[in-house]
Order: sequence, then structure tokens, then C-alpha cells
Amino acid sequence: MTVQQDLQKALASAKAAQGTYATFSNSTQDQTAKQMFQQMEQDMSRHIAQLNSRLGVVEQNPLNENQQQNQ
Repeated sequence: MTVQQDLQKALASAKAAQGTYATFSNSTQDQTAKQMFQQMEQDMSRHIAQLNSRLGVVEQNPLNENQQQNQ
């Protein structure tokens, strides 16, 4: 598996976690839990942005194209 594929997999997992936190936040009446899940969702947004940024760098790396051709 290439670094690009690993990053894509991590990004998909992070987006899934973010969706889960949003669902939990919307489904609870407990305000403390709601705030916790909202904070976790916001944290995951930052993680997703960082992963997207890194993925963009990797996708523009000419060495990455060589790796994909060799597989």
C-alpha cells in the first residue's frame, strides 16, 4: 500500500468518525455529552483538513507517480 492510499484510508475513517460524533451529538439530550461530541466533531474537522493538506502534497509529488506505476 502506498502512502497516498494510506492517507486516503485515514481520511475516509476520519470522515466516518466525524459523522458518528455528529449523530451522537444530535441524538443525546445530555448537554454535557452533546458538547463533548460537538467538540470531538470539531477536532475531527481539523484532522480532516490536515489529512487533506498532506494528501495534496503527496499527490503532487512526482515520485508518487513512479510508485503507482511500479505496482
